[in-house]
Amino acid sequence: MTISTKKVEANRQNAKKSTGPKNTSLVRLNAVKHGLLSKDTVIKSESNKELQELGKRLRMELAPQGELEIILVDRIVSSIWRMKRAIRVERDYIQAEFNDCKYDYHGNEREDIEAWNNVVTKELGISNTWLNLTRYETAIERQIYKALHELMRIQSARKGEKPLLPLVIDVDVSKD
Repeated sequence: MTISTKKVEANRQNAKKSTGPKNTSLVRLNAVKHGLLSKDTVIKSESNKELQELGKRLRMELAPQGELEIILVDRIVSSIWRMKRAIRVERDYIQAEFNDCKYDYHGNEREDIEAWNNVVTKELGISNTWLNLTRYETAIERQIYKALHELMRIQSARKGEKPLLPLVIDVDVSKD
């Protein structure tokens, strides 16, 4: 089957057209909507001073020595900061969903318990936003524990102690 010259030319012209975003300045802000994927540790609505205070407290508590331990503590600080952000985002999201469910389709105010039930059953259960927030929190929590565990292993080895072994918990959820 041969393609006509007219069709080939139309395909060329269509290929030249951009199908990407028209305004790239908005695309770069996608990660800033909730800030959980932001490259920067501190976003506009947060306090750099509070992050520095958190870092000081954790450095005092974890007492890193050497560059590697400092890097691990910095990772822990950054991850804890992001976890706090995730919790704030989650709280604000749930509150917004509650506010949306406070009134029925006719504008009648629902009882709080009915509104909360509506949030849980209709909004949070099927929402990709809720699932993504949960996934972010889980990933951040895993980063905290991973860095903390590695820091503890390095510190134990430095002190001449036998390094801690990773713990694995096997949970059987089958019904026998």
